[in-house]
Amino acid sequence: MYNLLSVNKLGRNKERKWSEVRMNHPNAEEGNIQRGLKNRHIQMIALGGAIGTGLFYGSASVIKLAGPAITVSYLIGGIIIFFIMRALGEMSVEQPVSGSFSQYAYQYWGELPGFIGGWNYWFNYIVVSMAELAVVGTYVNYWLPDIPIWVSALVCLVAITAINLIHVKAFGEFEFWFAIIKVLAIVGMIVFGVAIIVFGFGHGGVPIGLGNLWQHGGFLPNGVYGVILSLVMAMFSFGGVELIGITAGEAENPRKSIPQAINQVVWRILLFYVGALTVILAIFPWNEMGTQGSPFVQIFTHVGIPAAAHLLNAVVLTAALSTYNSALYSNGRMLYGLALQGNAPRLFAKLNTSGVPVAAILVSSGVTLFAVLLSYIDPDRVFLYLMAVATIAIIINWAMILLVQLKFRQKKEAEKAVLTYKLPWYPFSSYISLAFLASILVIMALIPDMRYSLYIAPAWLLCLYIGYQVKAKRQSEPVRNY
Repeated sequence: MYNLLSVNKLGRNKERKWSEVRMNHPNAEEGNIQRGLKNRHIQMIALGGAIGTGLFYGSASVIKLAGPAITVSYLIGGIIIFFIMRALGEMSVEQPVSGSFSQYAYQYWGELPGFIGGWNYWFNYIVVSMAELAVVGTYVNYWLPDIPIWVSALVCLVAITAINLIHVKAFGEFEFWFAIIKVLAIVGMIVFGVAIIVFGFGHGGVPIGLGNLWQHGGFLPNGVYGVILSLVMAMFSFGGVELIGITAGEAENPRKSIPQAINQVVWRILLFYVGALTVILAIFPWNEMGTQGSPFVQIFTHVGIPAAAHLLNAVVLTAALSTYNSALYSNGRMLYGLALQGNAPRLFAKLNTSGVPVAAILVSSGVTLFAVLLSYIDPDRVFLYLMAVATIAIIINWAMILLVQLKFRQKKEAEKAVLTYKLPWYPFSSYISLAFLASILVIMALIPDMRYSLYIAPAWLLCLYIGYQVKAKRQSEPVRNY
């Protein structure tokens, strides 16, 4: 004989209550989550999230669309990113939890948005991890061509996974130094570039000046339409800055470090994107860009550094490792947050003695390896389709941050709560940012190489919805006691 005990209401209510207790008490260390990230870690993680291979290698293709006016595209995109980060920061400072906006979506919007937001973010970074890990072997082969690409990828995967399993401080230290290398490379490029422009260093002592910024067809050689098209790729270059919110649950002093990191996003973008590209475009005619490789290779070669290609290869390898390191960290914490919500297996909520979600990290690392293997088997189909989903996933992530922030603010205003860190010009900045993201989707429809990703987006969201329904059905099934 056995009794059928329905847990459709009782179990779901307990699950929600348990999760909300965790979210409403962020100072309870998230059940042994360690707050080991210092302010310098948070600062460099924020900086590293905005600097990747998109700047080092992808900027040349973006320049072809807008010419020197690409700096305007990055400036506009940087303003929108600042609003998105301030919206996330408003919630992260008030409730510094591991899992970031997925937790906020779950609490302030509902179970389905929390489920979609969390798994969408996790999958997005799985694909990003796959892309970075896949190119690591290519960079290593520049120096050691006899080593198979899969060997380099596997070694890097094992090493970065081990770092993330040790302690959050280990992740923070490695990411700190990874970001330092990228920063020094860009600062060095800017310094050398200014020396070429003003003093003619490496150019026979003849200053180049700024004429290349408006010659060769003008500042807007392809018109406003070229700038509009370039906004898509410029925005994708900023993917990863939202990692600041993920670190809030493990920051030593999130109410201080998170606002500092977010407030500096704008000037960092001005310096490292607008500043660096302005220097490059002043030295080289925009219509010659891409014929000699990466813009950074061109400038280092121009100042007479024989090892320019080797230096750039080392920097880009570091950038790839940095991105993979951050992606694995964020994926582990996102699975941890999903498990606290009941939207992922409870196994992912278990932590080791150092406060690290081991199972969540290992699973994320394992899936990344499987994806890399798939990309080797059929890179022209599997890999490109997954990257298309990742492209849309970035827009979904940012839009959900803004939508959840609107609901978060409405509830806090109803409670008459006093927020210490607010999104400027709310709610207009939120609506303007949402409208801008919607326009990005329209622009993508105008670009043939990106148009197909818009067809994949509804299918991807449908898969997430079906996954949520399956999860909800299993939770509502009766439990049999024998």
